[in-house]
Amino acid sequence: MKSSSFARALKTGVNSLLLHKLRSLLTTLGVLFGTASVISMLAIGEGASYEAQEQIKQLGSQNVILRSIKPPEDPNQGERTSRVIVYGLKDEDLKRIEETFPAVKQVVPIRQLHKEMSFRNRAMAARVQATRPLYQELTGRVVWEGRFITQEDERTLNTVCVLGTEVARYLFPLETSLGKRVKVGGDYFKVVGTLAPRVRLSDDPAVPGEDLTGEVFLPYETARKWYGKLQVKRRAGGRDMEEVDLHEIIIEVDHPENVTVVASAAREMLSRFHQKKDYEVVVPLELLLRAERTKEIFNIVLGSIAGISLLVGGIGIMNVMLATVTERTREIGIRRALGAKRRHIVMQFLVETVCLSVGGGLVGVAVGLLIPYIVQEAADMPTIVTPTAPILAFGISAGVGVLFGIYPAWRAADMDPVEALRHE
Repeated sequence: MKSSSFARALKTGVNSLLLHKLRSLLTTLGVLFGTASVISMLAIGEGASYEAQEQIKQLGSQNVILRSIKPPEDPNQGERTSRVIVYGLKDEDLKRIEETFPAVKQVVPIRQLHKEMSFRNRAMAARVQATRPLYQELTGRVVWEGRFITQEDERTLNTVCVLGTEVARYLFPLETSLGKRVKVGGDYFKVVGTLAPRVRLSDDPAVPGEDLTGEVFLPYETARKWYGKLQVKRRAGGRDMEEVDLHEIIIEVDHPENVTVVASAAREMLSRFHQKKDYEVVVPLELLLRAERTKEIFNIVLGSIAGISLLVGGIGIMNVMLATVTERTREIGIRRALGAKRRHIVMQFLVETVCLSVGGGLVGVAVGLLIPYIVQEAADMPTIVTPTAPILAFGISAGVGVLFGIYPAWRAADMDPVEALRHE
């Protein structure tokens, strides 16, 4: 009996909506776009957060990274044609970390040299990094061809190098680089491997004319022997000479719980032995936790904005249903006079609002799943649709229909049958 009554109410409600197709369609659009915006905004936010977290994870969640920073120039020094600037991390800092720091598993030093790479008639500027074999393990870099630097290269001071993707593709566009001898500055090195590109971290400063894949790796001890510490950079009207022992130190901590302790110890040690702020301490774990917190806030903000559009859609449904109640006052009076009870009137109008919201919600879910795909293909940025997003969006759209349909339905059921019959 109840099922037949509901079926009748459903049929009556659908027929009533079909009498005003355009009005029903426009009312549904509010819920449709609201549902689609909830799904697409959450997908875009999830994709952006995932990309940021992956970039941070590439630095190693158990690593602490110390970097040299060139201090700002002193305006009181005046113009000089030539000068030597000494700054950054020292060999003594590396020794202190290796010998006295607790919970340190491995330490990798890095020196950077700006050299011109050339092979036959092709040449390009590159960032040469002198490092140790553990660098690949600590940073998770992938070898595409050949191998990385080995302990044997370090021990025998081999003149070998590993090329980054950009350098390998530019110098060897039609052939493999393995086994070739390339010129690094004024010296020749044998290529023993190539690395896959590293994704740029948002905190990495963009340097004009450089790219992170424009890298070349040399054995640490070999670079110390061939190039020393002093680097000369020519500029208009003179030249700058920089003396930096180490540009970066990567510390691998034995356990994630000790990362904060090691980072604090590094900051304390550097502040004690450095007279100026010519260093920075980067903790990927802290960046990761910050990124996760940012993701939560980002999703709340995006979800709230999209939820407002659903709220607007619900208000539109209520407005249309209130107008419908006024238009159908005489019909309501006739139904009540023929024996329809209040619950039948409530059910009829609730069925209509739920049909509008559920119909708009279903189409909105389909559109919401399509938009992230279009964004990903057109803008080349990752989007991730989690199972929660469409379920949440559809549930809210259905709930909006019920919530905003209750008052119009109650108002229709509460009419006096006699007054409703008199309505013109």
